[in-house]
Amino acid sequence: MRTMIFGAGTDLGVHIDGASLGPVQLMNDLKAFYQGESMMFEQDKEIIKSRNLSDRRKNEYEVEKFNSNLYKNIVEKIKEEYFPIMIGGDHSAAIASALASAKANVDVGIIWIDAHTDYNTFDTTVTGNIHGLPLAAINGYKNTADLRTYHDGKIIQASKTVIIGARSMDDAEKDNVRYSGVTVFTTQDVKEKGIEAVMDEAFQIAGYKTKGIHISYDLDVIDPEIAPGVSIPEFDGISEEEAMQINEYLVKHMKDILSFDLVEFNPLRDIDRKTEQIALNILAQIIKAVENKKKFEQKTYY
Repeated sequence: MRTMIFGAGTDLGVHIDGASLGPVQLMNDLKAFYQGESMMFEQDKEIIKSRNLSDRRKNEYEVEKFNSNLYKNIVEKIKEEYFPIMIGGDHSAAIASALASAKANVDVGIIWIDAHTDYNTFDTTVTGNIHGLPLAAINGYKNTADLRTYHDGKIIQASKTVIIGARSMDDAEKDNVRYSGVTVFTTQDVKEKGIEAVMDEAFQIAGYKTKGIHISYDLDVIDPEIAPGVSIPEFDGISEEEAMQINEYLVKHMKDILSFDLVEFNPLRDIDRKTEQIALNILAQIIKAVENKKKFEQKTYY
């Protein structure tokens, strides 16, 4: 199967700079072995980015404009039977990639691998960082419609949504998660149950009566002592071994996966290129699995 890599060079969703450089760096690294097609999207260099933590709708227009362009291009390439891999950039870009998959494939589940649940709304966000709202927007939860004005297809149902690795939620965000109907496996759950058991359950939930699953993998799920190159680090994360075990599970179940994100690599915060190397290992495995996808059987319906 053909891959199409989309670089989403944006950090408009967070007050910290640097995530916009992540896709540029990783896509440059990939040239050593990736011979497939790619497209790069970069935020307007003329934008004066707001960092005002009291502004609950910080850079909303700019994020929406960036995502609208990304979304339209991903939808087009999925319809041309490409498998999309979106490299972020901050996690706000996943609104575009996940909803593009939902538009093109109609019935989609989602697995959100992240230290944060990203389930704030404009009413509950503390920082106004839009990268803390994308999953709520993807699920159509409460007042997030302004973040997906370009999308005219189905949203992804909360009942088909699984979060893995969460360990940081704002107080009001906890209520959003509780009432939404999404399934959450915390970092502690991952360590107690093991990767295999958590991923099995996640695929059963996200894959139940869907055409497949969108995977959104945020590098901050990994402990920052191991992967420091992220904008908003959260300690007590999963290990590199556990991160790669998750990826190995995804590779084995590629027949069930429709689209993939890897986000939040911030090279300005990396140390000795540790996070960069982990990101490249993840991408290399996924790219190879996608290229071999035609060899797999059709999707397993759970």
